[in-house]
Amino acid sequence: MIINTFSYLWKSTAIEAMSELISHGFSVFEVPVSSPHCWPDEMSKSSRSDARKQLQDNGASVRSLNAGGYDINLASPGANMRRKSTDHIKDVIQLAVDWGVTDVVISPGTRRPMISPTIPQALGWLSESLDVLLPVAKQAGVRLLMENTPYCFRPTIGELVSLVEEIRSENLSIVYDVANAAYIGEDPVASLQSHHAHIGLVHISDTGTDVWGHDPIGTGIIDFVGLGRAVDSVFSVDRVVLEIIREEEPLLEVNNALQELKKRGWRLD
Repeated sequence: MIINTFSYLWKSTAIEAMSELISHGFSVFEVPVSSPHCWPDEMSKSSRSDARKQLQDNGASVRSLNAGGYDINLASPGANMRRKSTDHIKDVIQLAVDWGVTDVVISPGTRRPMISPTIPQALGWLSESLDVLLPVAKQAGVRLLMENTPYCFRPTIGELVSLVEEIRSENLSIVYDVANAAYIGEDPVASLQSHHAHIGLVHISDTGTDVWGHDPIGTGIIDFVGLGRAVDSVFSVDRVVLEIIREEEPLLEVNNALQELKKRGWRLD
């Protein structure tokens, strides 16, 4: 299972967080791209190579970098804002190359909540951004994974699958976040079973429907027994990212989550 370092966002750099997790037996990670935790513009070539060597020396790796979706917008009406967004993701792709990372998580983008542009307009702007990014990703050997975030303008699995099928690029797939899905009323188990062929990674955590969360396993509404069976039957636990977000005692939260998953029949060994 892949461990996300989100809980360390404001307390540690990514390499510091991974070092702590490595010392407790974890070896594969997803890193959110956010300053000061991990921000390409603030990372020298030597710091990147030192981090990669430290990971390699410990038999560890970063599977995915999450480029984020609050500060950037690939579907912005403003061409210069789309350029800023694609430039940022290009920087993340370069960090992926430097660290030997295969996947970069992106958001499809957002629309203004009042007097929104039309969906065809937003899709056109997103398409322009992807026309810029996909050749860069292909040259780098990196796959872009669009995430089903509740605030993006294509939040459902069906909408993301339609995008992927229309674009038809081996460098574009989906990361399916089960908490995001459950929060908007989608059935994560059924969705994974139906659309697993288009899903590169799965983010797991729990949530309620009143408050959007990435909460400890078993504290919300997600059927982790059914989800575990679906992972066993149509997916792989090696492509599942544990994304519990808790600033206090994140290592304890990770270990508790793994125990809760095992209680629900997940085969993690």
